[in-house]
Amino acid sequence: MRPTDEYRVPTDEEWPELLGHFERRKVSIGACGRSFSTPCIHEHACGRCPMLWPDPAQRDRLVEIRDNLHVRIAEAEREGWLGEVEGLRVSLAGAEDKLTQLNRRRDHRTAVGLGIPTPKPASTAPRPGHDGPP
Repeated sequence: MRPTDEYRVPTDEEWPELLGHFERRKVSIGACGRSFSTPCIHEHACGRCPMLWPDPAQRDRLVEIRDNLHVRIAEAEREGWLGEVEGLRVSLAGAEDKLTQLNRRRDHRTAVGLGIPTPKPASTAPRPGHDGPP
């Protein structure tokens, strides 16, 4: 379905651009999942962006960001900066979402003991649609 000209060897100028794309996707609290050659529509508000894949090593930094946002929201409410409050709450929701993502990934790494399967004893009750034992 893709145009055949996309299946070609990249030029010497295109190759560094492609590799650079992946380097530019690294941000301070994770990696950006935007597609190659697409602009950032969130104006680099990475904590709010659903395309940010948070780095588990940055958990403490995300907690610090979240806690700071609580303080900033309280200040904005106290000062009556309603526009600030709204924007900070969006950022807070983004930071909490990133922490939830990290928790979910961490929790899924835990091994679960499933036990050893044992065969069921043969049933003597007739199966539906059959006259005799299975």
